[in-house]
Amino acid sequence: MADYSEILDYLRTASLRGSHLGLERITELCRRLGDPQNKVKIIHISGTNGKGSFLAMLSAVLTAAGYKTGSFSSPGLTGVTDSFRIDGKELSEADFSAVMSEIIPVCEAVGESGNGRLTEFEILTGAAFRLFDREKCDIALVECGMGGSTDSTNTIEAPLLSVITNVSIDHTAFLGNTAEEIASCKAGIIKPGRPVLFGGNDKTALEIIKNRAESCGSRLIVTDDRRITVTEESIRGMTLADAAFGELKLRLAGTYQRYNCANVLTAIEILREEGLEIPEAAVKSGLLSAVWHGRFEVMCEKPLVIYDGAHNPDGIRQAAATLDKYIDGEIALLIGVMADKEYELYPEMLGKFIDTAFTVAPANPRSLDSRALAEVFRSRGITAIPYDSMKSAVKSAAEYAEKHKLPLIALGSLYMYREFSEALINLYPRSPRG
Repeated sequence: MADYSEILDYLRTASLRGSHLGLERITELCRRLGDPQNKVKIIHISGTNGKGSFLAMLSAVLTAAGYKTGSFSSPGLTGVTDSFRIDGKELSEADFSAVMSEIIPVCEAVGESGNGRLTEFEILTGAAFRLFDREKCDIALVECGMGGSTDSTNTIEAPLLSVITNVSIDHTAFLGNTAEEIASCKAGIIKPGRPVLFGGNDKTALEIIKNRAESCGSRLIVTDDRRITVTEESIRGMTLADAAFGELKLRLAGTYQRYNCANVLTAIEILREEGLEIPEAAVKSGLLSAVWHGRFEVMCEKPLVIYDGAHNPDGIRQAAATLDKYIDGEIALLIGVMADKEYELYPEMLGKFIDTAFTVAPANPRSLDSRALAEVFRSRGITAIPYDSMKSAVKSAAEYAEKHKLPLIALGSLYMYREFSEALINLYPRSPRG
């Protein structure tokens, strides 16, 4: 069996191949593995935002209901094993190494077959499917990496439920420049005769998803977020009142979590109709136990440091609404984004909150240079300071926030979460994650 460091080297090499959407390579990999994706009941999740929070909440509820529940999401916030979970617990390095050792020879055979070598995400997708089959999971929740129709997770033939959390403009270089094109791509996860849940409010997207569902003979259920109201909320979480489930408590913060929770509750009702036994007690205890790092997460109490992985216009809009609700006065902002995002919009969306912006480049080949990002903020009259390293940026931003008695809010790519966390812990060792 290959050791963990060798497997990381293998994945690093694969990551250099970039992102190449399409199903030819992953379809062949799955076939050679015995199509494990069709041996487990899978809830397939697409959408522009909210996928991770939806996955975390529903996974916790299903685990509380007694189902052995696997999950696959990306990117892994603290490392590659963070993308894989069984009953909410991160996969160990040893177990991950065992699964990868099984599939690497098969990945190599696919690469030699004429379809080209597998990308990193395709390899990880294959590993997830193999893991769920190997662990005999009752149910698995699988999050699309990008889009839907051409995403490597879309080899699932008959999902228990397809979920499209919402649709807005993102990944335009890969998915299209309009809401119609992006919705069409995400609607590609809808499969013949299988129910689909749509949790968004874009009428154009809904029409496209509705047409796709009708052509597939699939029942479409649209979440009505009016079913749920917030009775109490803070940066520590919220209390909700739902028409069907009564009072519910979440440890997850952020005004957008009400919408995510409404999607989860609607999904639970569909799953019950599909034959799953999910008691109300499991719904309540599961939601209360759900944790999802990097989503308006309080990383440190004194000084107050919050991380939110808002990285596209819709995410930034929701982050701004949350700041408006929870934070008094101005903030010190630390931000890093990918170059393919509509980052020119962010100064206007966040400007009224910002005292000073500290810009960084996340550790990803697609990241925007910190100087270029700083210039975007400066062009709107906002003080912005670029940094070459996350460590120095976090140190400067935290010191500034303490000196001026401001909260430090980190926004942007989830690819910078690990580096940010490590830099923060070095400054404040007694402030554990989550």
